[in-house]
Amino acid sequence: MTYARGVLLVVLAGLLWSFMGLAVRHIETAGTWAILFWRSAGMVPVLLAFIAWRSGGRPLERLRRVGVAGVLGASGLVFAFAGAIFALQATTVANAVFLFAASPFMAALLGWIILREPVRPATWAAIAVAGVGMFVMVRDGLAGGETAGNLAALLSAFGFAAFTLTLRWGKLEDMMPAVVLGGLFSMAVAVIALGVRAEGLAVPARDIVISVAMGAGMLATGMALYTLGSRVVPAAELTLLSMVEVLLAPVWVWLALGETASAGTFLGGGILLVAIAGNALSGLRRRPVAPPLT
Repeated sequence: MTYARGVLLVVLAGLLWSFMGLAVRHIETAGTWAILFWRSAGMVPVLLAFIAWRSGGRPLERLRRVGVAGVLGASGLVFAFAGAIFALQATTVANAVFLFAASPFMAALLGWIILREPVRPATWAAIAVAGVGMFVMVRDGLAGGETAGNLAALLSAFGFAAFTLTLRWGKLEDMMPAVVLGGLFSMAVAVIALGVRAEGLAVPARDIVISVAMGAGMLATGMALYTLGSRVVPAAELTLLSMVEVLLAPVWVWLALGETASAGTFLGGGILLVAIAGNALSGLRRRPVAPPLT
């Protein structure tokens, strides 16, 4: 695969993910747990097919090899998936996706605390700047009565950070089997939560179709494209390219539904994006130069 094709695949992945907030806005009746179940039900078969294709028809073998790290990472994804859905329902799409974007910084902090991984000075500076942006958004959410949505978005970012950390701890090169487990765990947790709340999976067919489409067409397909593209695109560039999702998600709901966000949300989100871009660009400058051919 060429570098240009890899970039295209990663951008397409971000484009697909950016429609998630708009899709959630079109769900009329289903709550967080029903959406989580049906979205995961759409995601799992697609990812299993992708794993089967990459493994030569041995997806179950890949699932068995995830080990403790994969199981722990999959558990983190339950919080990530559920928190993201609730946040998109409880606050503006712009506020939710900006806070989701803080996940890499949370992963860096967790890696430093738990795995004793070194953190570059530029990343420490970016974390500090990102903290200011998150504070501005959360403070604005408190004033606007969107506390629950903000907390859910931060919980989702933390879940993704925990997922990233467990993959590094277990030295798992392929994240897809763990993501499949995360989908299966999410379905089980959703069923339990619905049972406790005396609710069922029998939501309107429209809501089921949208949720399944989110899982299969947006989340899973986007992950497959991102995985393929990431093989030839450096990590720092992946961070910059993945900002396509964060930048476009608020645009779609504004164009389709007229939804906007407060000035505080965009100010805090802008500060956070500057921190992400600055950290990624500093990483690009540190890329080693290949020795000349002799």
